[in-house]
Amino acid sequence: MDENSGGLNSDERQRMTAAEIARRKVLESYSSSSNFNVEARQPQGPSQTSNQTGTYKNSQINIGSQDLQRYHSAWQNYYQKYYSDYYSKAAKNYIETERLKDARSKKDIERLDAEALNPGETDNDKIASTLRENIQRKADSRFKLPKKHRKFIPIFAGVFVVLLILFLQYNRLIFAPIMAYVAPGNSDGSDISAIDPTVSTAVSDTNKLMIPKLNVDVPVHFGISNDTTSINQAMMNGVAHFMVPGASAYPGQIGNTVITGHSAGDIYSSNQYKFIFSGLERLVEGDLIYIDYNKVRYTYKMTGSKTVEPNDVQSLAYSGDKPILTLITCWPLGTSRYRLLVQAEQVSPATNNESSSSSEEVKEVEETELPKNEKSFFENIWDWLTGNN
Repeated sequence: MDENSGGLNSDERQRMTAAEIARRKVLESYSSSSNFNVEARQPQGPSQTSNQTGTYKNSQINIGSQDLQRYHSAWQNYYQKYYSDYYSKAAKNYIETERLKDARSKKDIERLDAEALNPGETDNDKIASTLRENIQRKADSRFKLPKKHRKFIPIFAGVFVVLLILFLQYNRLIFAPIMAYVAPGNSDGSDISAIDPTVSTAVSDTNKLMIPKLNVDVPVHFGISNDTTSINQAMMNGVAHFMVPGASAYPGQIGNTVITGHSAGDIYSSNQYKFIFSGLERLVEGDLIYIDYNKVRYTYKMTGSKTVEPNDVQSLAYSGDKPILTLITCWPLGTSRYRLLVQAEQVSPATNNESSSSSEEVKEVEETELPKNEKSFFENIWDWLTGNN
């Protein structure tokens, strides 16, 4: 509605204006005729549009038969011009409505045919089927990446592969320092912490190494060959007795008893002793170390430690007159760059000049390096490619 035009909308105003124009043309065509007399008040402005209908009804027109025919022809032209579009649109709307009704009827017929073919399907089945379709559609839409994000998939895949390789190769650098302070051994230390180091104690047949400060209680494999394969196999099941010329003694004998173990390994490795010596660097002078060997417990007191190169085998040679112990592991944690040697002196049982050193002859070491940690991911790949496994 438009208040300025007497409450008429645009369509109504257009029709009224068209009627006014048609009427004026009719009046102009017969204004010169003596038989044509019109007494009507013409609207003077838009404000009088609302009164036009009454004005046209009250107009008096006196014309002859010929003029009357012309008058009616003018009005017929007006109605054809301004109302043909209206009826045409109405006809189109009617046809479209009928088409929609026909389409709906066809769908209903198809649905009824489908129900007739599946008479056992109930309303509950239909509802369940609809719910499943909706859930599946929503799930598919959630897991479908937008096209603009698909270009990042190769980048994410590449980053993931790089991170995975780095983890496989260097994970021991992360976990070894942690395990060094989270009890790398498998004992709570309560059964050995109260032992009197000055008293010789009978023990079981199991040969093992115990370090109360580190909660270490691990089997020791004595008398094995000192080749790399044998040493590595022994360290898969505990720690190993490592013998070289000048360091081939057994517990209780004058000379150097050398025991080696891992300080780090891959977190996914199946070796349960891969972190057994990760805490050796925490030992200080005076800490006690125990070895059970041949049903006798030997007690050692730490005297010092040092770091040597991996090929410094001669650092193990000992020419003194006391039974000593040397523990070997790789250093820094997570690498095999150096070897950490922890040395201790036997304090129980008491030693005397009658103690004899080992009479076994030790062959020269074929390897040029001291035992080391398990091979890393890339070292295993290289050995597999070169056939050195």
